[in-house]
Amino acid sequence: MAKSAKKEKKALRKEKRKQQQQVRFNEGKKEEKTTQSGGVNFSQAVPATVEEIVGRTGTRGEVIQVRCKILDGRDAGKVIRRNVKGPIRLNDTLMLRETEIEARKLIQVKRGGN
Repeated sequence: MAKSAKKEKKALRKEKRKQQQQVRFNEGKKEEKTTQSGGVNFSQAVPATVEEIVGRTGTRGEVIQVRCKILDGRDAGKVIRRNVKGPIRLNDTLMLRETEIEARKLIQVKRGGN
């Protein structure tokens, strides 16, 4: 009898702790907003248009750094620098999952010169 009561108490504490973590997670605005579409979850994204191609970065030049203007959401109208992998042109639309983090400024390095 005592063992089953202990197990029940432990399960209740675990459930309560789980609910508290869920509340803290929601208060910290870290919650992931998702929409259902035919059984597939899509996270919310914000559109941004490419205004300028800054240059290539990465060890092999596989990443392109661009300046893009956010069109919608909390940071609408803000111009930020992002790294994009794959083909990109001016006026392309990017769908950004987050708009707070900006890529580091690309440093132009001169090679083989004095």
